Amino acid sequence: MQTLSETATPPAMARNRASEIELVAVSKLYGSALAVDAIDLTIPGGSYCCLLGPSGCGKTTTLRMIAGHEAVSDGDVLIGDRNVTLVPPAKRGTAMVCQNYALFPHLSAIDNVAFSLKMRGVAKGARRQRAAELLDMVSMSEYAERRPAQLSGGQQQRVALARALINEPQCLLLDEPLSALDPFLRVKMRAELKRWQKTLNITFVHVTHSQEEAIALADQVVVMNRGRIEQLGSPFDIFDRPSTEFVARFLGGHNLIPAGRKLVAVRADKVELSGPAAGYVGEQALPARVVEVEYQGVMVLVSLQAGTQEAPLELTALVPESVFYARPFAPGDAVTVSWDAKHAHEVTSAGNGGAEAS
Repeated sequence: MQTLSETATPPAMARNRASEIELVAVSKLYGSALAVDAIDLTIPGGSYCCLLGPSGCGKTTTLRMIAGHEAVSDGDVLIGDRNVTLVPPAKRGTAMVCQNYALFPHLSAIDNVAFSLKMRGVAKGARRQRAAELLDMVSMSEYAERRPAQLSGGQQQRVALARALINEPQCLLLDEPLSALDPFLRVKMRAELKRWQKTLNITFVHVTHSQEEAIALADQVVVMNRGRIEQLGSPFDIFDRPSTEFVARFLGGHNLIPAGRKLVAVRADKVELSGPAAGYVGEQALPARVVEVEYQGVMVLVSLQAGTQEAPLELTALVPESVFYARPFAPGDAVTVSWDAKHAHEVTSAGNGGAEAS
């Protein structure tokens, strides 16, 4: 029998095992359908990376190719200093947490976490000790003897995470891990995931279709569309300066405004509303009419209609509560929408065909 010392290191003593992930011209074909199209991507070791995009964009397929659960049709997957393209999933140094958590219903939380050590022949006392340490890390010690059916969704997720970490992976891969949780718990678990990633100092790759989730969690956001990388960068860079019309529309919170022969993006919180200026149109101002007003607490979202009946232009303004109620507008009011030129930047229409994907 192996002992605990031969198989695992307690969390407090875990060594830095973070590994860089590199995809080199990686493609995936399902018959004649191209799911992932020759993408190149480097994910720094010890970082939190979110693959973001609509359904069918290739993000989950990309994650599964990193894990080894999908064969690569072309290209290479490297983890650390190893080419793992043909290496079985169990020998890649990765662990995966899926949407449904896939816990064994007949086992307690602690035995679910300890299961892989049991399969490796680790003595019962040693494996349960290690599992108990991980359950403590995810604040689940008091539920150690409960079965999955006796746990909430958030508690099941914590158990699944502890189970994934018991073999000390170099990279943790998460496929929509928060999608089954209610909004309040989702926000709480976001903070927990970020904290665990920093504490463990391993590479996290997280698939999501939630813009808010990606921006809150990631060091690096990779926006995907139709099997390609549309844009990658820090959350601030992606949100503040989307490079394409698709990214701006998918992230939301941006106005796309024709300016001569180009298209510019202006964040909704960077536009200002004032009273109508009859006949006034400038490079940084447009006449518009208020369509809807939605109170969102700290901010007020104002939906607007500009342009002409033949070529309507939908705009939004996100106005601080105090500013809006000092000079409120109501549906039907004529207004002027304006912005500072420094807040507008040009975007391309490349990849816009997938903007309406669900």
